[in-house]
Amino acid sequence: MASQSEKDPQSVYDFTVKDAKGNDVDLSSYKGKVLLIINVACKCGLTNSNYEELNQLYEKYKDQGLEILAFPCNQFAGQEPGSNAEILDFVCTRFKSEFPIFDKIEVNGENTAPLYKFLKKAKWGIIGDNIQWNFAKFLVDKNGQAVDRYYPTTSPLTIERDIKKLLEVS
Repeated sequence: MASQSEKDPQSVYDFTVKDAKGNDVDLSSYKGKVLLIINVACKCGLTNSNYEELNQLYEKYKDQGLEILAFPCNQFAGQEPGSNAEILDFVCTRFKSEFPIFDKIEVNGENTAPLYKFLKKAKWGIIGDNIQWNFAKFLVDKNGQAVDRYYPTTSPLTIERDIKKLLEVS
């Protein structure tokens, strides 16, 4: 991870992150795909609706080039307290989610994950660059550039139009 902060990343493809099982994942493996990157939590009031709608989007568009990358984060009212194994079990058992779940990260403050520093620099929020709550969403185009940022209360299904445009499907 140190090498990422030493160079100036040009796209999300310049990052390597850990998956929920502790394995390195080079995000360049997603080149040419549209990405929806989200900070998630299991004990949030937005959890059920977001996971249900994310699953719908993933099922509908995964074969057309959509990937959803979920990053658990416990920075908002301690709503993601579990271990990576507990989070995986919850998401895969309760919601039957098939999209990748990554290592728990921080999205704000001194220990912000490098990927989130990059995303927040590319797309500022209305009240600065901090992530406001669980389920903030970044839409990333096929070139690895953040093209839009959606607030936690934005329903994933309302983003479908923007996803379809980037996937070039009707």
